[in-house]
Amino acid sequence: MATNPGILTDWPWTKLGRFKYIVLAPWVVRSIYSYTTKGEGERDLTNFLILPMLIWRVIHNQMWISFSRYQTARGKNRIVDKSIEFEQVDRESNWDDQIIFNALLFYVGNNYLKGGQNLPLWRTDGVLFTALIHIGPVEFLYYWLHRALHHHYLYTRYHSHHHSSIATEPITSVIHPFGEHIAYFLLFAIPVLSLVFTGTASVVAVAGYVTYIDLMNNMGHCNFEFLPRWLFKVFPIIKYLMYTPSFHSLHHTQFRTNYSLFMPFYDYIYGTMDKSTDTLYESSLGRRDNSPHVVYLTHPTTLDSIYHLHVGLASFAADPYKSKWYMWMLWPLTLWSVLLTWVSSHSFVVERNIFNHLKMQTWAVPRYRFQYLLPWQKEKINRLIEEAILDADAAGVKVLSLGLLNQGDELNGNGELYIQKHPNLNVRLVDGNSLAAASVVNSIPNGTKQVLLRGNLSKVAYAVARGLCEKGVKVATPCKEEYEKLKGRLGSELGSNLILTSSYADEVWLVGDGLTDDEQNKAGKNTIFIPFSQFPPIRVRKNCIYYSTPAFIIPKAVENMDSCENWLPRRVMSAWRVAGIVHALEEWGKHECGETMFDIEKVWQAALRHGFRPLHST
Repeated sequence: MATNPGILTDWPWTKLGRFKYIVLAPWVVRSIYSYTTKGEGERDLTNFLILPMLIWRVIHNQMWISFSRYQTARGKNRIVDKSIEFEQVDRESNWDDQIIFNALLFYVGNNYLKGGQNLPLWRTDGVLFTALIHIGPVEFLYYWLHRALHHHYLYTRYHSHHHSSIATEPITSVIHPFGEHIAYFLLFAIPVLSLVFTGTASVVAVAGYVTYIDLMNNMGHCNFEFLPRWLFKVFPIIKYLMYTPSFHSLHHTQFRTNYSLFMPFYDYIYGTMDKSTDTLYESSLGRRDNSPHVVYLTHPTTLDSIYHLHVGLASFAADPYKSKWYMWMLWPLTLWSVLLTWVSSHSFVVERNIFNHLKMQTWAVPRYRFQYLLPWQKEKINRLIEEAILDADAAGVKVLSLGLLNQGDELNGNGELYIQKHPNLNVRLVDGNSLAAASVVNSIPNGTKQVLLRGNLSKVAYAVARGLCEKGVKVATPCKEEYEKLKGRLGSELGSNLILTSSYADEVWLVGDGLTDDEQNKAGKNTIFIPFSQFPPIRVRKNCIYYSTPAFIIPKAVENMDSCENWLPRRVMSAWRVAGIVHALEEWGKHECGETMFDIEKVWQAALRHGFRPLHST
């Protein structure tokens, strides 16, 4: 929101929320109906193509968002080294409003503007005419409009909303109040209307011009430099005809320079070119990939979780993951992503964060949860994880923590496989199970005398049982096989606190993978389910309390947090992820993998000391 919002700040359909696309429904239905019912000579292809053009613009913008987030997470050629937080993502979540607005006006123009129907696909004179009008009137008028928007009166009421983002993302380019977008549309409509009135309009000229505007807008706000030096050496005139991301980035940091739309020559003419433009361009091109201190290795979970990654849908990733009904519309793209994972042979950077001096990255193995459960995928997945570990080792990473199923006991023995295969690793592998166990032990409500243990036994489950028995809390299980395994691990002294029971009446349940719906239905009212697993149990009971999977609220000093980790709330990290950070901060020079477990009280106190606070209930 602008610092002093003026009239026409909000979009007319703001109150519709996610249902805002319904304002296009009458036009879309009319267009499809008209095209399918009229004869071949009466059909208006131009009208019918407005919807595909809308869809293309959404896809085009999303491609830039994902590409930009991937590049800036790597750090290569990044321009502004500042954080993007949830507040910016929320402010920019309505980036598609201008697409809806433009589509409505195109439908109106096509239906009521003489000469706006049945446009030919191509006219050379129209394409050339569009280019000339843009270079002349559009660029000139935009320059002075932009300077006017930086006048105190207009800036505080409108344009300051756009400048709230210092570290820009591609869609920052279209984040303006509604009134400002009206002015932009009138400006960009000049070439289109000129084509219509002169009878030189074509589908390619109109669609190409809109795509050009989107392309240049996104490029100018992507916050990484990629235009090569040779381009300006071979074609020096391009310096005046096409801006670079670093050129426009200076406008967002200096405010009073580099006003031009896409062609900088007006800044040269009127003396508003920033003197550091060339220097920033060179320094940005020279910036190399980040060498993080800590890497968290994760993977997508469900099929549509690919959109929840930091490089996916920004507003979707900014909230805890939850499967949404409208995601079925993306199934063609989702299936394509699944096919892509089958052939992908390398992990990729998803996110970067900073915690004081500590640089952190999240990498993702291109495999979904269901693929980890396929026996014949075991070798391939282990090879992908191993390559990620070796890449981290070569990059000088201090700690790599194995998240989700990357540390499965049956897959790689909680990471022991890699240590045995590469005994001279400098990077320390952390499965994080010590801190996860500490989180569970310390989430037991005060005064609890006995807990029921259900679900598949794991390294965390054994550690939790040991920790509770040491505190004098009874650990019960209705399964004799599990009881014998636990007793064998804990020994006779602590084993006296283990109970083989046939009752499900305990008020606190410790649950892991394998917990069934039938077992949950045996629990009493207000039973507390505390997961010790990586994945949360399916919530069957509405009259019971479900705690979060082991997780921590992160300190305020952790920067660049603009996406949620799977199903966890904002600014919350899983215990397995936090464990790697704590490991690096404490400079523990040992692996925590395989059968190795750190003192859970020691890691618990270390996490608290560094400002992490436990998250229990969600």
